[in-house]
Amino acid sequence: MIAKSSSCFRCALHVAVLLAVATFLLGCGDSSAKATKSSKGGRQGMAGQAMPVAVAPVAVSDLPVYLSGLGSVQAFYTVLVKTRVDGQIVRVNFREGQDVKQGDLLVVIDPRPFQAALSQAEATLFKDQAALKDAKVNLERFKDLFQNGGVISKQQLDTQDSLVGQLEGAVRADQAQVENAKLNVTYTNITAPINGRVGLRLVDPGNIVHASDTTGLLLITQMHPIAVIFTLPEDNLATVAQHMRKGPLSVDAYSRDDQTKLASGKLLTIDNQIDVSTGTAKLKAVFDNQEQALWPNQFVNARLLLEVRKNSTVIPSAAIQRGPQGAYVFVVKPDKTVDMRTVEIALVEGNSASIASGLQPGEVVVTDGQDKLQAGSHVEPRAGPGAAPAQKSHQTAEAKQE
Repeated sequence: MIAKSSSCFRCALHVAVLLAVATFLLGCGDSSAKATKSSKGGRQGMAGQAMPVAVAPVAVSDLPVYLSGLGSVQAFYTVLVKTRVDGQIVRVNFREGQDVKQGDLLVVIDPRPFQAALSQAEATLFKDQAALKDAKVNLERFKDLFQNGGVISKQQLDTQDSLVGQLEGAVRADQAQVENAKLNVTYTNITAPINGRVGLRLVDPGNIVHASDTTGLLLITQMHPIAVIFTLPEDNLATVAQHMRKGPLSVDAYSRDDQTKLASGKLLTIDNQIDVSTGTAKLKAVFDNQEQALWPNQFVNARLLLEVRKNSTVIPSAAIQRGPQGAYVFVVKPDKTVDMRTVEIALVEGNSASIASGLQPGEVVVTDGQDKLQAGSHVEPRAGPGAAPAQKSHQTAEAKQE
């Protein structure tokens, strides 16, 4: 009886264990099915969710074509004013930073030594003129005496004639000395040779200056107009020369960070040689600079306007994507789904791009959020930057046929 009861107990225990295992497996199966169903439902929800993107319309506008280069401002004329005579400065007639005009009195050097030299030269001239006058009178007398009876010899007449010639030479030398002395007196008044702006004073009143001094008295820089020298790659020269033949080209000067427009001017000329070490050529532009926004030796970004392409199909350059098949954009359709559209780019200028084919005015393109899109994706458009022509460029802008 005891053996039979023990056998029945073991059978019941086995049945209980099997039931527990079956129950556990059924529970795991239900949880896995629920998790799989939940995961599938989540992916289906994400696939059907609209992605927020920034969009901009395809517009028709005029697109300017620029060439940009780094340049520096140069004064149109710069003069280091120096003295032409030795002496002591008695008066400085200008202020540092003052605008002066040609002929304005700037510095006065003590004129008294030169006035004394002038008086001495004039006195010598008067003396020699008197001697010349007496010699000429005697020459006329000698001629009469020689012709009327030969009272004097021919040799005496010739000697007197030679004396007159010598005195005439002395008078001319004296006249030259007088003119030189007058010139030195004039040089004591130093005037502005050009219109411009005076720099810092290099000498003070009371100093002795010499014509051989290398430092000079002051520096005058012409600020109106002023020039900008900038460089462009040699490949652009033919295009620039072609457009110059059609008329003057505009040049804009921007600050070093390329954010602030400083002044507008005109292209003057292209240098007559190319720098073989850099493959670039220098161009010179002239600016009126009435507001003094440009200063000599200032670094600027020069932007040369070649032409303006009228009625171009323009989109923001941020809308353009690159792929194995070339450039493409995402076009938003009326049902708020997107379509991949291959485009041909005519020109990229700053933040705008001109499209040669592939888009029509009035269509809407995605400008931000393209990395999450594929053909047929649902989107939620929001306003993005408009497709306005670029007003500044951070690199050399040129026509690029894609």
